[in-house]
Amino acid sequence: MDIEKWLHSLDLQQYAATFRANGIDAEVLPELTEADLEKLGVVLGHRKRLLKAIAASKTPDGPQAVLGARVLLPGDGAERCQLKVMFCDLVGSTALASRFDPEDLRDVFGAYHRCVAKTVTRFGGFVAKYMGDGVLVYFGYPQAHENDAERAVRAGLKLVTKIARLSPRSNVQLQVSGLASQPEWLS
Repeated sequence: MDIEKWLHSLDLQQYAATFRANGIDAEVLPELTEADLEKLGVVLGHRKRLLKAIAASKTPDGPQAVLGARVLLPGDGAERCQLKVMFCDLVGSTALASRFDPEDLRDVFGAYHRCVAKTVTRFGGFVAKYMGDGVLVYFGYPQAHENDAERAVRAGLKLVTKIARLSPRSNVQLQVSGLASQPEWLS
């Protein structure tokens, strides 16, 4: 069982690095307790979700009982789905860097990154990478939906509105671009 894919299937991929750093694999996973998860920094709601999934993985069907419903693994007879890619970045971030001192700019970028992550997650997106003032987001990964393109557009529109209100002092604006199908470099 791939712990990272398992965490993605539970929408708890943010703990993958922590599990990896603490040597938690398929053998150790069933032995985890709520206290162990708390020591790892897993928040209460996520601890409950993880414990429920761990309990389900102990069933005769094993971890596939949990994984099978959420993530299709290679060779499972899955059909090919198109990945929707969205990229958003701040307009005029270079000018922002000259107006703000580094600590204030870090706060603006941090609030911007948190807002993007929260919003795209709400619409079923996956933050693939932060690149300075840019954020690369996938829709259709790790879980595909029939309306991923619509979700991406709705997330982009919501972000433009939210980012404009994020920091009135900085007058931040967002630029969103997207790709409605899987580019060849992702194949």
